[in-house]
Amino acid sequence: MEFTESTVVSLISHLHAITADFTNAKLADKNLVSSHGFILYLLSVNKTMTKTEIARATNRDKSTTTVLIRKLIEEGLVREDTSETDARTKLISLTAKGRSLNKLTSSISENLLSVCYRGFTQNEKKQLLDLLLKMNSNVEYELQKK
Repeated sequence: MEFTESTVVSLISHLHAITADFTNAKLADKNLVSSHGFILYLLSVNKTMTKTEIARATNRDKSTTTVLIRKLIEEGLVREDTSETDARTKLISLTAKGRSLNKLTSSISENLLSVCYRGFTQNEKKQLLDLLLKMNSNVEYELQKK
């Protein structure tokens, strides 16, 4: 398919799919997918998060997020604890094994970025980011109007 200005959203969707394929291929021997890697990354930055916060950050519904987190718990990569302030709230955090695997997922992300940015100048990287942020802001604004 040839991408044009009028199919730019399709190109973004295609890039999303092939970058997930790239990450999934690198994680296949760990029996994980890119969504698991992103959750590990989020927990490395935020230390603890609720399932709702993870669902929002990953743009997944709560039931899908629960399945992803359950797999990470089964693999011993994260743990679920009850909040000290609200017994109804479950907090998700990395285990030592999860922190260790997070080094691998970070390496995969760095590799993916180097592939994506091959041949880009620093100015082109910044310009791409600025334009994508502007597009993102436009769509988020429209969604909030409803």
